[in-house]
Amino acid sequence: MACGKRDAEPGDLIEIQRSGFQHWALYLGDGYVVHLTSADEGIPPLSADCMAILTRRAKVKMQLLKDVVGNNGYRVNNKYDHSCPPFSVKDIIRRAEIYIDTEVTYDLLESNCEHFVTWLRYGERVSIQAKRAIRRGRSFTRKVFTVALVGGAAVAAAPAGSVAVVAAAASAALADRILKAFIW
Repeated sequence: MACGKRDAEPGDLIEIQRSGFQHWALYLGDGYVVHLTSADEGIPPLSADCMAILTRRAKVKMQLLKDVVGNNGYRVNNKYDHSCPPFSVKDIIRRAEIYIDTEVTYDLLESNCEHFVTWLRYGERVSIQAKRAIRRGRSFTRKVFTVALVGGAAVAAAPAGSVAVVAAAASAALADRILKAFIW
């Protein structure tokens, strides 16, 4: 269910509203997008997003936009066009096609689906969502979570739900980075 002002054109960034976060894809044309999903096949979209966070692996897939979106809303959101000129449509599509069916490293804060599609379109890995997750992770850690650093791994206890999973992952990733910064 599109909620944007216009239909997608090849090379457009597609922002998909998930529960508690946005998933990002790049429109290829003819109803298809390229996006990051779990490296494990056959996992439903929300679970696939969470699985990529946990395994730190993702697969670049070409799928029909309607299948990726499911019952969620989406919109065309080329939000950086005003500050960063996009590549030509031909170059964007070529860059995307090179990665189809390859496995890539996934990191919620440094290499997520938004980073991937902005890199395809602009040549820059940008994710406002990741910056927000870092801020929320810090705040969440201070206010709600008890984070214990056990054997170099961050362990967090939180209520269930997709927002809590994303916040917990951001908090754990942040705690791991802090630990690595202070231990040689």
